[in-house]
Amino acid sequence: MKKTTLLNSDISRVISCMGHFDTLTIGDAGLPVPDNVERIDLAISLGLPKFIDVLKAVLTELEIQKVTIASEMKEVNMDLYDALHELFNKDQITEVSHEKLKEESAHSKAVVRTGECKAYANIILESGVTF
Repeated sequence: MKKTTLLNSDISRVISCMGHFDTLTIGDAGLPVPDNVERIDLAISLGLPKFIDVLKAVLTELEIQKVTIASEMKEVNMDLYDALHELFNKDQITEVSHEKLKEESAHSKAVVRTGECKAYANIILESGVTF
C-alpha cells in the first residue's frame, strides 16, 4: 500500500505519466470536462470531497511550476484565493478569465472533479521538474 497522502490510483497514474509542462486540472462539481480529457470523478455529494483537500493531496506527488486560476475567484471566493496564495509563490500563479481556464483545461492530461460547490474552485497545475 502507498505511503504518501495521495491514495487514489487514477490520479497517481496520471501524475506518474506527466512530463515537464503537462497539466492536470482540479475542479469543482460544476466544471465541465471536455470529451477528449480523462475525467477522474471523486465527487460523493455536494461539498465532498473539498477542493482544497484534493489539491493538498495531489501536491504531495506532483511537482508544480505554475498554476492557473480564474481571476473571478478573488471577487467571489476570497478564502480559497487566499489559501492558494499561501500554498504557491505569487510568481507561480497566473490568473485568467474563467472562460479561458475552461478552454485551457481541454489540454490537461485529466480533470479531477471534486464535490466542491463554492464558485471558481478550479485550478490548472503545470508540472515542473524535480531536478
